[in-house]
Amino acid sequence: MVSDTPSTGTRPEAAPRAVCDDFRRFADYVPLMMWRSDHEGRALHHNECWLQFTGRPLEEELGEGWRRGLHPDDFERHAKIVAEAFHAREPFTVEFRLRRNDGAYRWLLDTARPLVEDGVFTGYLGSCFDITDRKNAEDHAEAALVEKETLLAEIYHRVRNNLQVMVSLIGLYGRAAPEPCRGSFDALGQRVRAIALVQQHLHEAPHIASIDLRDYLHRLASGLGQLRRAGRIGVTVGGSGTSLVEPRTANALGMIVAEVVAECLDATAESVSCGIGIEIVAGVGEPVRLSIVSGSGEAAAAGRPGVPKLGPRLIAAYAAQAEIAVSGDATRASPLDLQLPEARAHGPG
Repeated sequence: MVSDTPSTGTRPEAAPRAVCDDFRRFADYVPLMMWRSDHEGRALHHNECWLQFTGRPLEEELGEGWRRGLHPDDFERHAKIVAEAFHAREPFTVEFRLRRNDGAYRWLLDTARPLVEDGVFTGYLGSCFDITDRKNAEDHAEAALVEKETLLAEIYHRVRNNLQVMVSLIGLYGRAAPEPCRGSFDALGQRVRAIALVQQHLHEAPHIASIDLRDYLHRLASGLGQLRRAGRIGVTVGGSGTSLVEPRTANALGMIVAEVVAECLDATAESVSCGIGIEIVAGVGEPVRLSIVSGSGEAAAAGRPGVPKLGPRLIAAYAAQAEIAVSGDATRASPLDLQLPEARAHGPG
């Protein structure tokens, strides 16, 4: 529209004569705001739709007169974008606020292209759309997202504090319980810590509404490896493709992985290394699948005395909460196969 290019002294009032009558009639007929400038960036014409918007006569809009309606906060940004485009003779798009005839500032999306006649650059032709409603919707959405993230953070801190209290109570009751029962209390405490770890990694995800499953499980697996028997458990995440899942699905998968880890540790002696392998297959247009295999470097022990084997039932319950189809028992002969529902899984891209 108008750049900071120096003027050559042409009088603005003479400018309308440089715009042919055919163009003026066409521009005034088009039901959107249009403008035309000369090769130095001075306004030659604004159509009827523009003049109705600003409520000012054409004479006051010519040259740089129209800039009096620009929002003060948009002056420098607009001038910089337009000046760079003029010097490069390139199309440009810019958003700015312009004062309407009722005094309200409205957001406009201005798109312009250079005009070349017989190989000579003669100026720009541009059109504007009112995008105020879109901008307001974006602002409301951003504010809602900030509010949601604040609420989620508050909920996470409350859940974490409550889980810490539960772990302390379980530890107190476990120490006071008869010796045969202490293993069960310890296993329960470890599972509550795993729940807390799952919630922590969900909260730390860059985008809580759409979680990168591979990144999430990598971070969670590392934490689970240190939660119990540090240095004697390893969790690897491999496979092809990437997938984005909603928090409910990510939570269920996190709890399932935590349960597989717990079962592996409960079934092996303290001196035995335990390994968990997770393969993610996320093909384009296909449901995301996870294959989990649990095993140890040595023969598994008979299990910890007094600790019930609840893994299969808990895994089935977590899977049902997120509508995940589950089969297998996480052994090499029968890997734990998890198929995510299509509506909640997104493949690459």
